[in-house]
Amino acid sequence: MFDIQEELKKLPHNPGVYLMHDKHDTIIYVGKAIDLNKRVHSYFRAVAKRTAKIERMISQIDYFEYILTDSELEALVLENNLIKEHRPKYNTLLKDDKTYPYIKVTMGEPYPRLVFSRSMKKDKSRYFGPYTSATGVKDTIELLNKLFGLRTCRKVLPRDIGKERPCLNYHMKQCTAPCAGNVTQEEYRKQIDGALEFLNGHYAPILNDLKEKMNRASEEMDFEEAIRYRDLYNSVKSVAQKQKITESSEEDKDVIAMAADETDAVVQVFFVRSGKLIGREHFYMTNVAETGPDEIMGNFIKQFYAGTPYLPKTIMLQTEIADAPLIEQWLSARKGSRVYLEVPKIGKKEKLIMLAAKNAEIILSNDKERIRREEGRTIGAAKELANAIGIEKADRIEAFDISNISGFQNVGSMVVFEKGKSQRSDYRKFRIKSVDGPNDYACMKEVLTRRFVHGLEEKQQMKEKQLDETFGSFTKFPDLLLMDGGRGQVNIAKEVLDSLHIDIPVCGMVKDDHHRTRGLYFNQKEIPLAKDSEGFKLITRVQDEAHRFAIEYHRSLHRNEGIHSVLDDIKGIGPARRKALMRHFKTIEEIKNADVDALLAVPEITKNQAEEIYRFFHD
Repeated sequence: MFDIQEELKKLPHNPGVYLMHDKHDTIIYVGKAIDLNKRVHSYFRAVAKRTAKIERMISQIDYFEYILTDSELEALVLENNLIKEHRPKYNTLLKDDKTYPYIKVTMGEPYPRLVFSRSMKKDKSRYFGPYTSATGVKDTIELLNKLFGLRTCRKVLPRDIGKERPCLNYHMKQCTAPCAGNVTQEEYRKQIDGALEFLNGHYAPILNDLKEKMNRASEEMDFEEAIRYRDLYNSVKSVAQKQKITESSEEDKDVIAMAADETDAVVQVFFVRSGKLIGREHFYMTNVAETGPDEIMGNFIKQFYAGTPYLPKTIMLQTEIADAPLIEQWLSARKGSRVYLEVPKIGKKEKLIMLAAKNAEIILSNDKERIRREEGRTIGAAKELANAIGIEKADRIEAFDISNISGFQNVGSMVVFEKGKSQRSDYRKFRIKSVDGPNDYACMKEVLTRRFVHGLEEKQQMKEKQLDETFGSFTKFPDLLLMDGGRGQVNIAKEVLDSLHIDIPVCGMVKDDHHRTRGLYFNQKEIPLAKDSEGFKLITRVQDEAHRFAIEYHRSLHRNEGIHSVLDDIKGIGPARRKALMRHFKTIEEIKNADVDALLAVPEITKNQAEEIYRFFHD
């Protein structure tokens, strides 16, 4: 039993991070402190001036834990990482972790390439960006490849030089073909240097060079070349003109301002690179009730720049934030050079801040109703569904479906919805191994058993090897299982869960005479749902998605004429041996029940293959 008062006495007077847990072991708040003892004690003292939000949080604390660090700076970094990982209920959170496109120049290669990237790693490459338009990045890469004759292939050079003939790009005069040894590394590096100059915003020399080449080609009556240079000239000019000059200073900076009301906040960021405004983006902050602008802005800065690879020299802010010197120190360490936080009060810089703030106000006003409708359709629908069946939450819903054509190629699908939205990265497909023929209940039992056995095994591996929770794809269990059928499928699901000692609520969909869902079957009774309710619409979306995913998978298998049996999933069993097995045993069920000796009765099957078949059906 965790005794809060006793544990408070043990807190050290050191910097670190503290984590507040509720009775369900969920982390509800993460904070940092230069003195853990004083900071954590402050939550449990009677204090007159404390917001209702903090009071609610304190009332839900069941226990706390802490992690010591060597400095306040280390505590800041760890706090950011833990907030991003756990997304606690009472921390003000950056709603969407957006990833911006970059142009990556692979300087670590002897013959570098320009590639599109959404991440910035600590390697030998050079990165340009972030940009707000993925299309713009791809267009720029294409232009530079043509302009400087850069390679786009992934060949390992110089190892692969001369192994193949140059590709079509060489014949179209869009690549100088280093793969054929047509240019030396030194000559190719000059081409790359030209691209780097362009990316650094130095367009004038390139435009002058293209204009000169265009005129020369025209004078020599090489009109095809002249047209090519003219097109490149116009493309470069177009890219150059898209850059809006914001001020005479050519340094990189981000301009950040916000707008907030009682429940929502929008932060607007202007990206200025080499003195040019290359784009803007807005972000939503959640859990902002009873939170001041300085705290919202401070939380945004820490969370946004913890996940953004590129750091400008200057970050201009609308308001002062707490821990500004510490945050400057952290950002400077990340960048490898000094980063400045500024709060402009006069002049052009203040006007730029005011412009960003105005943009944030417009977005907050325009999106308020849209956000409300979207949350009602997603988060609100999940809450409505949970309330209807009387469970605590339905944040994660898993639904399963079986698809076959008269028992041919039985397949199962698993779709996942989190907070009312489809989570496609967690979808899974299953080829049925144990069922031959149209038996949806048996197929469903196999799919559910495989799903949850895998989950338990992965959880055990995580525990034994102290792996991160992202190690396994099945480790996260749902708050609710939604079965397409009624009582029959619910009973199958409960049988599987009970056999594995897993406690998860299971709902079935009750159909009317026209096979349309009219309600839910839960705890041996039917629960009606209004057809115009968001909860009912969510169920329909989940059901439709499960059907679509299963049928799509089944059709993809059916399109492949060579796939007719689960035997194709067995290592070493190709079409010839599959036919031999089916000739001998007649059905999949007989093959499944055969032992190794019986399998060896098939002349085409070796001992190793017989053992592999047996393991496939019995492991």
